Amino acid sequence: MSPPVVSLTPPDTSGSPVRVPASAPPVALSYELFPPRSAAAEHTLWSTIRELEATAPDYVSVTYGASGSNHDTAIDLITRLQRETLLRPLAHLTCVGNSEAALVDVVTQLLDHGVRGILALRGDLPRDGSPIPAGSLAYARDLVELIRQVEQQRSALLCAGKVAIGVAAYPTRHPESPSEAHDIEVLLAKQRAGADFAITQVFFHPEQYANLLVRARRAGVTIPLIPGVMPLTSVRRLKRLAELSGVAPHEELLDRLERAGDAAEQQRIGVQATVDLANAALDAGAQGLHIYTFNEHRHALDVLDRLSLPRPKRPLHSRDEAMVS
Repeated sequence: MSPPVVSLTPPDTSGSPVRVPASAPPVALSYELFPPRSAAAEHTLWSTIRELEATAPDYVSVTYGASGSNHDTAIDLITRLQRETLLRPLAHLTCVGNSEAALVDVVTQLLDHGVRGILALRGDLPRDGSPIPAGSLAYARDLVELIRQVEQQRSALLCAGKVAIGVAAYPTRHPESPSEAHDIEVLLAKQRAGADFAITQVFFHPEQYANLLVRARRAGVTIPLIPGVMPLTSVRRLKRLAELSGVAPHEELLDRLERAGDAAEQQRIGVQATVDLANAALDAGAQGLHIYTFNEHRHALDVLDRLSLPRPKRPLHSRDEAMVS
């Protein structure tokens, strides 16, 4: 005789299908950090880390220099984040100029250090115009495939887990790209190679992210496209970033910042502009927010304080309990 079937779902006596109450899905929150270059910079960075940790982000990304120029300091920062904080590191990794064997070693080292998130990037081409060394990976999609291969070989060690792989997306045309349509094809190729999500480069106009989302979805890109925003509070930084990225800043915002009466007014203008940009991206359908902190927390937290992000409720951990006791 078969045992009786026990239902774990309460019976619905109304005759209508059971519906899950609608609620706003949580928005992912993350920050970007870069390895310090001096003892003084390290002290400042760790003050920032403690402040950011209190906001319970989903992860923090740790940058990686061109061709791995700061490999050791990046690994040191990742290791310390895991040992001394509750933060989950997302390790940047660039492939240009690196051989396949060298990249396999780096990915293996990251996995051995407990890293389960990698941001796979091509990296900047040599500034002097020298050719890429023979045998090195040339594209981010190749790096995504390599990470998946290493993951597969080590699946038993990962307890059948999965490494989360992020890639870059461009709200405005990449400086080396023939068109925005080509950028979308590249993003689609990275998704097909195994990417789980993308973080955008900085943008200054709300419609740029919304247009990226529309173009990507029409082309078949289904992974989350997380808008990357920076606190728009420094004229010097905005102009420098424009030089490096080729993304023109908002001229009206630059003018308002330059005409500000003092640093406090400049901060107020820049923070509000950043909040408006982030809210526009969220209204367009963004599933998260990535803040480029430049290893400074004050303006990033000012922006966060002005946003109403639906965040998951997390149980207190020992460190949290110590902070509120």
